[in-house]
Amino acid sequence: QVQLVESGGGLVQPGGSLRLSCAASGTIFSIWPMGWYRQAPGKQRELVADITSGGITNYADSVKGRFTISRDNAENTVYLQMNSLKPEDTAVYYCTVKIQLLYYWGQGTQVTVSS
Repeated sequence: QVQLVESGGGLVQPGGSLRLSCAASGTIFSIWPMGWYRQAPGKQRELVADITSGGITNYADSVKGRFTISRDNAENTVYLQMNSLKPEDTAVYYCTVKIQLLYYWGQGTQVTVSS
């Protein structure tokens, strides 16, 4: 049973930082790509960043230079360091792993950027 558990969300002021974590279990995650998506109220879920098993990263244009995705394969954990946060980053953030043709999702963690 694949399980993904996110943590680290919360309320932060504009310009602040947060670090999201996603702990994975149920399979050998080191061989699969993982990523972070987000969904704001009234909007579709969108890709924030993803990372291959070899550490190649990809970012949405809106977060380039501000967010950093990383993974610790020994700990089956993927991280999202978010700096210079903006109100438009407010959303529920979801961790995902793509195993062959299937995406598995965590329950999400709320990030709110507001003064």
